[in-house]
Amino acid sequence: MFAYQRRYTGPVRAVVLDWAGTTVDFGCLAPAAVFQRIFEDAGVAVSVEEARAFMGRHKRDHIEAMLGTSAIGQRWEAVHGRAPEAADVDRLFDAFVPQQLAALEIHRALIPGAVETAAELRRRGIALGSTSGYTREMMDRVRDSAAAEGYVPDVVVAVDEVARGRPAPFMAQRAMEALDVWPAAACVKVGDTVSDVEEGLNAGMWTVSLAISGNEVGLSLADWQGLPTERQAALREVAATRLARAGAHQVVDTIADLPAALDAIEVALARGAQP
Repeated sequence: MFAYQRRYTGPVRAVVLDWAGTTVDFGCLAPAAVFQRIFEDAGVAVSVEEARAFMGRHKRDHIEAMLGTSAIGQRWEAVHGRAPEAADVDRLFDAFVPQQLAALEIHRALIPGAVETAAELRRRGIALGSTSGYTREMMDRVRDSAAAEGYVPDVVVAVDEVARGRPAPFMAQRAMEALDVWPAAACVKVGDTVSDVEEGLNAGMWTVSLAISGNEVGLSLADWQGLPTERQAALREVAATRLARAGAHQVVDTIADLPAALDAIEVALARGAQP
């Protein structure tokens, strides 16, 4: 018997970008602070590390995952006298939404290099899609603000428009469909979280992770630039290692470095490598 196998060896045809921590909101600051605040309002303190642990997922799924950890679950039970329930997830998410919308008014500036990189992708004939753990209501605000600064992807997929958010591949696949681009090996998922990597891998795409502009470092641009070089290097190494271990094919600093990562992926494709 014979088995037929084929490999895509052409150029990158589409890039699917995350939003917060990738193209807007350097440090992915908007959601992290809100997660901490809604838990604090419920009488349960959570650290910034705990608030960021599941970043990239649907925000309701993120809250559920936080409550599902043994540490936060035990704290919740100590305060409320019982283990967390589904109704608690609903209440916390209901509290999250208006506070997140307010935070987006503050933390929505484009990350340096986003406009220039988008222009370079278009020059190369690469379609530009995007996905987010934000709902459509949230994304509309971020999208409009980004457009005013000159960043306009071809497609925007929000997490509440698919059956399941990250790490499931459905948003990335929806973007592929909307862009009318295939195969998955011709597409690259770009983001700043482990969930972004998992989304891309589960969709059969190449993945590029951004180490310093997003969730893994979690600092504003001003705070990052104010660090000594040695401290920057240490934080970059920790973030890059975590993202690479999650399966990212390329890890770079920010969206400004994406074109070089795409060059490396196209070299790999031409040699017959697959994601």
